[in-house]
Amino acid sequence: QVQLVESGGGLVQAGGSLRLSCAASGRTFSNSAMGWFRQAPGKEREYVATVSGSGATTAYADSVKGRFTISRDNAKNTVYLQMNSLKPEDTAVYYCAARDTAYVATTVNRYNNWGQGTQVTVSS
Repeated sequence: QVQLVESGGGLVQAGGSLRLSCAASGRTFSNSAMGWFRQAPGKEREYVATVSGSGATTAYADSVKGRFTISRDNAKNTVYLQMNSLKPEDTAVYYCAARDTAYVATTVNRYNNWGQGTQVTVSS
């Protein structure tokens, strides 16, 4: 079991930036691929980005490609999501998630552990 705690959310104007962090504990961090997902009111949770256990492989949803960057620091047991050029449609609760394997995945049901989420609000 992995415990995940997100931080870094907040209110930002369109075009601004935020960096989300997710601190993990409870299992060897480098054995877990990590993902970021988001859920807007009235919508299903959707994939944003994923990174492999080593950090060598990353992938992004088309809606954030070129604007968001996922990274991890295995020495600090932390995964990050740098969000630039934010848009009002990026407004959502952002969740960090961990897999039981080091290989990336892009669907909600492939992740076993979830954080409590952090709110990101982008004003126009």
